Amino acid sequence: MTAVAENRVVRRNGPGTKRADWNCWPPLAFEEMDSALNIQQYIQQTIKANPSDVEAILTPPLDQDEGVWKYEHLRQFCIELNGLALLLQRECVPETCQQMTATEQWIFLCAAHKNPNECPAIDYTRHTLDGAATLLNSNKYFPSRVNIKEISISKLGSVARRVYRIFSHAFFHHRKLFDEFENETHLCKRFTTYVSKYNLMQQEHLIVPILPNQQQQQTAQ
Repeated sequence: MTAVAENRVVRRNGPGTKRADWNCWPPLAFEEMDSALNIQQYIQQTIKANPSDVEAILTPPLDQDEGVWKYEHLRQFCIELNGLALLLQRECVPETCQQMTATEQWIFLCAAHKNPNECPAIDYTRHTLDGAATLLNSNKYFPSRVNIKEISISKLGSVARRVYRIFSHAFFHHRKLFDEFENETHLCKRFTTYVSKYNLMQQEHLIVPILPNQQQQQTAQ
């Protein structure tokens, strides 16, 4: 009994765990994940293994329900985007970024108000992430994370369009911070690949040239 206890892997961060040791346990095969949140666990484990391997991260386990897979990925994007929002607070302030813009052609209205309205970019970022979290955790639309109705899946596109604007504002107006975040997480590349793969956004709205084909198009122009 003692030997078994000693060999058991405890997948939990204990009190006083150092940052360098956070979540440092061996990977687990998907078939062995018996939690109700096994898809989230699998996605986060794959990201941790290599955040730059976008194809591996977006490849679902065999026979995985597509709706649940898309939903869990969008939840994960919103979780990770809080890291970019935190970085933006260094310089994205109302005095310099009075509107949520991306280049001189795009000004976005914030849907958090009673009527869609302009607000400073950092407030738009916070409102958008809060709104996305509220919707994705809504018992009305997503009462289960195991079986999701098609009418609820249809909500993912609007969430994707709004949160993408955080990437576009950071890229065009805070490029150094964007590059710092992207070089570590590869999140914009993964997000762009994700929405393209599942047709959650129109290609003309994907204005950050993060994928090879987008970079070639920008060079040609």
